[in-house]
Amino acid sequence: SQVVESGGGLVQPGGSLRLSCVASGFTFNRYNIGWFRQAPGKEREGVSCMDSSDGSTYYADSVKGRFTISRDNAQSTVYLQMNSLEPEDTGVYYCAADHYGTVQAMCRVPSYLFDYWGQGTPVTVSS
Repeated sequence: SQVVESGGGLVQPGGSLRLSCVASGFTFNRYNIGWFRQAPGKEREGVSCMDSSDGSTYYADSVKGRFTISRDNAQSTVYLQMNSLEPEDTGVYYCAADHYGTVQAMCRVPSYLFDYWGQGTPVTVSS
């Protein structure tokens, strides 16, 4: 059972990227899903999370209006569309899945105790 991220890369400021996270080995539609990032020398922070049942979402203030989270339960995949990227968005982006709690709590307090974490995909925003 795992989640695997992809889609990271190097992009210029103002550009866009779409990250994907594919889940396998567990009932994806029963889990809240979140995207997190970690910049060099900083703690991991929640970027966006989505509820498993009603599709409600949470976004960090720094990405509101620029990033969009979505999920395709049939494909066991969650996406993060990132537009108007800024150098401050640089970091390793991780996908996580957890069956407990709210998406607000999931994103505000990332925990290594979540059920599943991916290995991360790096995003670099630079000219």
